[in-house]
Amino acid sequence: MENFNIQLKSYIQFCQTQKCLDSKTIRAYNIDISQFASHINHSELDDITPNHIESYIAHLHSLYKPKSAKRKIASLKAFFHYCEFKEIINDSPFNKVEIRFREPIALPKTISMQTLEKFLTTIYNQYINGNTPYKRKKALRDIAVAELLFSTGMRISELCNLSTSDVNLNDNIVLIYGKGAKERIMQIGNANVKKILHEYKTTYLPEINKCNHFFVNQSGTPLSDQTVRRMINKYTSLAAIEQHITPHMFRHTFASSLLDADVDIRYIQEMLGHSSINTTQIYTHVTMAKQKNILTTKHPRNNFNF
Repeated sequence: MENFNIQLKSYIQFCQTQKCLDSKTIRAYNIDISQFASHINHSELDDITPNHIESYIAHLHSLYKPKSAKRKIASLKAFFHYCEFKEIINDSPFNKVEIRFREPIALPKTISMQTLEKFLTTIYNQYINGNTPYKRKKALRDIAVAELLFSTGMRISELCNLSTSDVNLNDNIVLIYGKGAKERIMQIGNANVKKILHEYKTTYLPEINKCNHFFVNQSGTPLSDQTVRRMINKYTSLAAIEQHITPHMFRHTFASSLLDADVDIRYIQEMLGHSSINTTQIYTHVTMAKQKNILTTKHPRNNFNF
């Protein structure tokens, strides 16, 4: 396995220094390719044939859902392409493997506007009625987090990584660093959201300056995604909302609500930071599902009797 591991280490370094991939992607690549190495148990890359690849793909499908299997295959294919490009091997075994399988469409889970309003109202009530300065201050930050997630559709990792300079409240814009170090700028359009972000920053300024992150804990440390998840679970429970709400559902709700409002899908693609329009088009399935429900239950034809 020594030769394989040497080339894998070289490839991971290439992904870090040349492709500038984020740490989560690097970690996934390392895991996916190492799993293949353990399964195939060949030390020489040239010994790996298309038959080995096809056998491994069948193995993946027996263990994982199509989406996970597809990602692991893509990781492996990219590694062999790198080895071929660097002339470590003569030909990638993937060159003679045809991979086609239908991945079931999993519709993004969204939050209804009624539920979202109930959720936000609960946080605002905690802020207004908090019986200690600590509770009011914590609720203020929680409002700012929830409002910004829904206002911009940003990922939770993007929100937690925001630095002080990324949020310009004079011009009401947020600079977001997305996947693959892609940058995008989002406007903060709602006056109430602008107001709460100003109030949050003023209140938390000492803690913000301490760690140079925009979203912080009262101890002056950067806010983590686990803290945001716990916060959402807390207010979901307080609001007696039965639906399990995740941070990413704010992003899905942002996108699908804009699509419902007839916003061009290419604008939504840009706002979400998707590289391909194909990724954004999943939200058209959500809209079609809603359309089907409306036409099935609300159309006046249902009231006709002959």
